[in-house]
Amino acid sequence: MATTKKRGGGTWRPLLGPFPRGLDRAAEVAMTDVLRVKKGERVVIVTNPEKDVLTISAALDEAATARGAEATLLVQPRRTPVDLASDAVIHALRSQPEVILSISADKLGKDRFGLEKPYRFKGHRGSWEHIFQALLGAGKSRAFWSPSVTVDTFARTVAVDYGEMRRRARRLARALDAAEWTRITAPGGTELEIGLQGRKARLDDGSFHRPGTGGNLPAGETYISPDNYTAEGVIVFDGSLALADGTGAFVPRRPVTVTVEEGLVTAVKGGAGAKRFEKSLAIGERTAEKMAGRPGWSKARVDYYRRNARHLGELGIGLNPAAKVTGNMLEDEKILGTCHIAIGANYDDDAQAFTHLDCLVNRPTITVFYKGGRKRVIVAEGMPV
Repeated sequence: MATTKKRGGGTWRPLLGPFPRGLDRAAEVAMTDVLRVKKGERVVIVTNPEKDVLTISAALDEAATARGAEATLLVQPRRTPVDLASDAVIHALRSQPEVILSISADKLGKDRFGLEKPYRFKGHRGSWEHIFQALLGAGKSRAFWSPSVTVDTFARTVAVDYGEMRRRARRLARALDAAEWTRITAPGGTELEIGLQGRKARLDDGSFHRPGTGGNLPAGETYISPDNYTAEGVIVFDGSLALADGTGAFVPRRPVTVTVEEGLVTAVKGGAGAKRFEKSLAIGERTAEKMAGRPGWSKARVDYYRRNARHLGELGIGLNPAAKVTGNMLEDEKILGTCHIAIGANYDDDAQAFTHLDCLVNRPTITVFYKGGRKRVIVAEGMPV
């Protein structure tokens, strides 16, 4: 087997061979510019046996070791959005490492312990059903997660100009934070209004060096949870759509048109692509129904999760100039010139569901409306203003 010179004490190259071009650099940027990993910190990396994610994880393991961190790489079988994570993985995260990386072929997996008894931390309001979310929410760890990532995507989109991307992301966040509602239109036919009152935007801009911060790599979006059950209108998804069946995402031949009333999807049209997407909405509903009778799952809680499988949980605006259409939602939702709207759970944790399905709209125009009627266009045909 081919080998190369080990860097920082790494042990993976003799097993996997030389890393693909650009991957070393991307892993180094992740540890330095994104996470700012320090000597002695504990870095837990969770991955699967599939080649791409395992190779990326090995590169990250070596990059962390090179900075003097104590890196631990855990490999569990592939998990879908509705599967449970391995107990061993959950126990490792409960050790509260400073840095957590989820480099999964699909998803990290649900936390069966947190589903039965949500996590709470003294001095912090709220509760969390997954230890990963709990450690971020309570400021115990920092992280990034890269579901379904490929070597090509990671190597091409991680080593970008974070300075410019962060400036754009923060301008958009300030505008969304101050707005009462927003209107989204697009050439494909989208006409949607979403309430934003009381919501705060979040940044996935690759700045994950403080405890409690985290996001995707590749990074590149500003996103916000809509005010629950306020969205009204029609969305025409003319880019990628995420699925809940473990197959990732797809680009339909014909755009998928979704009708939204009181924040919930009430109709899905658009040929074969619409049928595929409708099946994923049903998966979210059925998964909730299967929880009936389990510890901690009252009928009201089951009904709540079932309902939210069709809830508008996110509006995100893509900002990564190196991202392109791949049919992989991790990258596609970051494309500069697009926005994405997720159906399912939100990020404020007050509209919980078992699924979160990101779907793209090309060349959106996004107008925010402030108290008193003042308005402002913040994205014009896909480009931040």
